[in-house]
Amino acid sequence: MKKIILRFGLLAASLLVLFQLGKYSLIVTGFSTELLLTLFGFLFVAVGIAAGKILFFQPSLQQTENDKTALADAEAILNRLNISRRELEVLMLVAKGFSNLEIARQLFISESTVKTHVSNLLLKLDAKRRTEAVQKAKNLGLIP
Repeated sequence: MKKIILRFGLLAASLLVLFQLGKYSLIVTGFSTELLLTLFGFLFVAVGIAAGKILFFQPSLQQTENDKTALADAEAILNRLNISRRELEVLMLVAKGFSNLEIARQLFISESTVKTHVSNLLLKLDAKRRTEAVQKAKNLGLIP
């Protein structure tokens, strides 16, 4: 959060500097008014896009190559425990610390479906909590 505030503050400060430079005609001598308005318009659009990316950026929850390799390696254990591939995907995201809502958004399923998958995982891994299920899955070699 501090990085976001710092970046936004730096953007605002740079805009203020540009306005002051324009006010004192240090950079605007010899330019037409229409050109200056166009340049400032593009500048504001760029700052708006940058601020939007900074303020509303959410890290990608896409699976990494390591996750895909772990899925392939764990196939035999999955069959033995009767854990579906989707449940394993949910388990891997749980291990990364994502909430049910974040997992649902990543996998394009409802939050209640994620809760069902987590409940099934707890039963199949004989765990009482998500952290215990993650630890047992790591011990079994299901997840890295």
